[in-house]
Amino acid sequence: MTSPRADREIAVAADDDRLLGSSATSRLLIRPEMGAFVGAAAIWLYFAIVAGDSGFLTLGGTASYLEVSAQLGILAVAVALLMIGGEFDLSIGSVIGAAGMILALLTVNYSWNIWPAILIAAIASLAIGFLNGLLVVRTGLPSFIITLATLFIIRGLTIAITRLVTGRTQLGGMRDVAGYELAQTLFASRIQIGGAGFSVSILWWVGLTILATWILLRTPFGNWIFGVGGNEQAARNLGVPVVRVKITLFMLTSLAGCLVAVIQVIGSTGADVLRGQQQEFYAIIAVVIGGTLLTGGYGSAIGAALGALIFGMVRQGIVYAGVDADWFQVFLGGMLLIAVLINRFVRNRAMESRR
Repeated sequence: MTSPRADREIAVAADDDRLLGSSATSRLLIRPEMGAFVGAAAIWLYFAIVAGDSGFLTLGGTASYLEVSAQLGILAVAVALLMIGGEFDLSIGSVIGAAGMILALLTVNYSWNIWPAILIAAIASLAIGFLNGLLVVRTGLPSFIITLATLFIIRGLTIAITRLVTGRTQLGGMRDVAGYELAQTLFASRIQIGGAGFSVSILWWVGLTILATWILLRTPFGNWIFGVGGNEQAARNLGVPVVRVKITLFMLTSLAGCLVAVIQVIGSTGADVLRGQQQEFYAIIAVVIGGTLLTGGYGSAIGAALGALIFGMVRQGIVYAGVDADWFQVFLGGMLLIAVLINRFVRNRAMESRR
């Protein structure tokens, strides 16, 4: 038999345990990616029910939507870092077209080895990102306006120069260029699992998500990103190199666009000046669904990856469900809206539990 004092101590300890449990639950629920996780689970369950018998649940079906998710996810992870830093990049879609065409022109038309051509495409993409960042920080204009302008400039130049040089807007024949086999292994090969071919781009996506998450949560640069996006002036007063952070983030988004271009050009053995259209908007949608605030200072790379996964599941899920492709945009918008609503519901419940 215990004393009254011991009983009170046990009761207090039990209360403390409950508080710790509640606090842990609250911390989990307010994570930026938690709403996207719930949304992704809900969408997967939906298609598992309506299209499970049609192939959605097979390894081949999984490989198909993961491949779609991977290319968007590579973009979304980089865009998430930029948006957490308080900026937007609408030029990333045109960077995909430009980088891909640079790679194709140098190798097919001028007989370059593929590796120097990839390097030049990457340098050109980094230069575009640098220019975007420099214009934003020097002019003080919204990045939405700056990158909207560069979107049209880059796409127009890509179309005009390609027509001038080749007379066409599409180029093929990448399979015959020097160095293609190794590049194909690294960027466009498939890993066979249970008879299904999983694109190596999935590994790029997962690896970049892990790297971006580590940067955000474990490095000073990650703290700078959150600080610049949350309160730029306060971050500057604390000694954060705001200009360097923003320009670096713009360069990273352009480099991500270049990586996607390389994956697409090598995978399809050709380039198209219009490739990458609307990808900037899909990337932003994926990032917002992943819990990143449009105002900056809050978000996660994991959430952006989950947002891309939602997109991939919807895009391929409607095919397995037998829905007419003409309804894709309507179906996508509806499913994304549901995901956002679930995201907001989860976060509201989490905030209530903290009060």
